[in-house]
Amino acid sequence: MRRAVAEATHHAAHRSAFGTPLAEQPLMRNVLADLCLDSEAATALALRLARAYDEADAPFRRLATAIAKYWVCKATPPLVAEALEVVGGNGYVEESVLPRLYRESPLNSIWEGAGNVQALDVLRAVRRQPESLDAVLAEVDVAAGADARLDDAASRVRRDLADPDDVELRARTLVERLALCLQASLLVRHAPAEVGDAFCATRLGGGGGRAYGTLPRGLDLGLIAERHKPRV
Repeated sequence: MRRAVAEATHHAAHRSAFGTPLAEQPLMRNVLADLCLDSEAATALALRLARAYDEADAPFRRLATAIAKYWVCKATPPLVAEALEVVGGNGYVEESVLPRLYRESPLNSIWEGAGNVQALDVLRAVRRQPESLDAVLAEVDVAAGADARLDDAASRVRRDLADPDDVELRARTLVERLALCLQASLLVRHAPAEVGDAFCATRLGGGGGRAYGTLPRGLDLGLIAERHKPRV
């Protein structure tokens, strides 16, 4: 995800259309910022999970590993596809790294465990090791009170987890919501306020669409994208 975003932001910063760099055009800025939000959230989650392994935090890493595997693997292919589109024809030909990233991105959901396997593993961990769910929710709650949308989402996921009806049918939904709450908590605490606000507004608050480039007005898109542009 990070490599694909780096390729897209670098290209947009140096390619112009109608006399203006792509990165300065409103719609492209929307697309880039949207891509950057998912990349930054995935990176924050990976680093937090790595810390849990360094600290031998078994309860947190047991559940967070399966959550991260499911969600990051699902989020990667559409992100890479959009980044390839940003670069255009040069991103499609084999001389670019993006075709390789595009081909390889779905493989993560196979060798790390298919989506259903990971989602059901989360349910298994919740059932057999309830302390792992307590640890993940405690991590989410570190940001309690910092953003009302996160507070609402965390309350909602708790209610959903407490409902025993059709739990396997809802497994993917539950894991997705856990992942988004965990990522939002990390970004609210560790990223610039503009990043955390944009993530909560669109991933939790319903402010964005299903396609990239549908972030709402009022967000600092330039700041979000600038953090991911290569410095070379």
